[in-house]
Amino acid sequence: MDSTSAPGQLTAASLLDSRPLTRLRPIDPLRANTMTNPNFIILYVDNPSVSAEFYAGLLGKTPVESSPTFAMFILESGLKLGLWSKHTVEPASAAAGGGGGELGFPVNNNDTVHSLFAEWVKRGLEIIQRPTEMDFGFTFVALDPDGHRLRVFSPSGQ
Repeated sequence: MDSTSAPGQLTAASLLDSRPLTRLRPIDPLRANTMTNPNFIILYVDNPSVSAEFYAGLLGKTPVESSPTFAMFILESGLKLGLWSKHTVEPASAAAGGGGGELGFPVNNNDTVHSLFAEWVKRGLEIIQRPTEMDFGFTFVALDPDGHRLRVFSPSGQ
């Protein structure tokens, strides 16, 4: 924790710290294999085909699965990104719109933030935060076609 943060407050350093939080209870050995490392994010979208085309261009990848109601990408990190039609998701979700979270794209330096910003503006992405320095690093935020936030950032101290 830095000198300006309150006890229990999340900071950039705490988010990037790989040490386990001490306030969490230890895993019960009998249940250790029931919860694995989450590796799949699903965004609810209006039109999976349109969103898949958007993400294919943004990520430079084609979906590994695609249907009228769902598309999925597998990223270099192994993370799976699913795009599910908000009209067919079961059970129906009251929060099936964008804007309730962010996909983060960490990069190595501020120059890369600037170059991705220029590239995404050229692609026509809606920018809701221009490149700026924040407490966790240098960043900008764009929106996908459904209003999901896409944050590119270079963490402080890099």
